[in-house]
Amino acid sequence: MLKSYEAVYENGQVKWLGEQPLVTSARIIVTVLEEPSPKIAVSRSIKRRSPPASIAGKGKTVGDIVSPIVPAEDWECLK
Repeated sequence: MLKSYEAVYENGQVKWLGEQPLVTSARIIVTVLEEPSPKIAVSRSIKRRSPPASIAGKGKTVGDIVSPIVPAEDWECLK
């Protein structure tokens, strides 16, 4: 079974960031994830969207948000 472990490679040494494998010897495959430059990381950050001020407070919840707005008797797919 394959299992993934997170580590950092620095100066020829592997430093585990979390759980370590419980083996004394194993064949491994290493994938190197290059760190993005700070300039790229800032431009790719996720920005939270917000609605325009012109529609603020105009939303309305019709009915229960958990149960359907139409009674189950009216559902054609259940007949």
